[in-house]
Amino acid sequence: MAEEHHGLGPRRIVIITGMSGAGLNTARTTFQDLGFEVVDNLPLDFVDPLLAHSQHPAIALGIDVRTRGFSAARVRALLDELNARPNTKASLLFLECGDDSLLQRFSETRRRHPLAADRPVRDGLSKERAQLLPLKQRADHLIDTSRLSSTELRHIIGGHYPAEPGRGLLVQVMSFSYRQGVPREADLVFDARFLRNPHYDDALRPHTGQQAEVGAYIAKDEAYTPFFTQLTGMISTMLPGLQRSDRTYLTIAFGCTGGKHRSVYLAEQMASWLKAHGVAAQVRHRELERLGLVQPSAHA
Repeated sequence: MAEEHHGLGPRRIVIITGMSGAGLNTARTTFQDLGFEVVDNLPLDFVDPLLAHSQHPAIALGIDVRTRGFSAARVRALLDELNARPNTKASLLFLECGDDSLLQRFSETRRRHPLAADRPVRDGLSKERAQLLPLKQRADHLIDTSRLSSTELRHIIGGHYPAEPGRGLLVQVMSFSYRQGVPREADLVFDARFLRNPHYDDALRPHTGQQAEVGAYIAKDEAYTPFFTQLTGMISTMLPGLQRSDRTYLTIAFGCTGGKHRSVYLAEQMASWLKAHGVAAQVRHRELERLGLVQPSAHA
């Protein structure tokens, strides 16, 4: 039965799935905050009746290994069938997470894994990964939450699934430290370690790439201008295709040794360049946030 939807644009349906402990509950509450009608753990046989009787223009369905009648094949078939309907756009969000992080989370919460009630958690994770693999391969958006806080996960979901459909492309530009690992959510990663390092200047070391004196120091490096010119040229070539596609969110990440000077300055400059060219951009400094050193940015 075709669902009754009388909105102006396509009805948005998102299926939220992924590994137990990977942030599925955070994802569901995030979609609720974004204005979606959220239904969790609905038996698959009841999905079509729900859609037929709900007139909400945006629905998020929590479907995972807890769901009665769950199978990856059925979920994939459901996605195909929904997208074949007129005025409907269905997508799959998959939350991934490494075993070490999941084991730690299960240990901290003392929860049992849904597929290993009387066995070690690791056994349940292995069984779950095998069942979910076809959905991971089919996912429209895959987010690895191994190193993400709940706030970071909410921010990424909000970027991929904006509350206002048709918003256009939003670019998040971020800085990070290679010592702390490359951000898994990054689409494009650029290494700023070839630029001279303000860390070795005693006067600049306590400051960050958000300060003018640090930025001036980095910009004087003879490699900076050619690099930034070529980088913005490449981004200029990519943007039209990204804006024509259904993509709504892009993350550009700059890394340096400590995530405090060079990567921060490049992220700020890229966000400024994007805004000057009519592209919505936000900036985030991962390491400065963790150290409590981040200053208000014009691109926040």
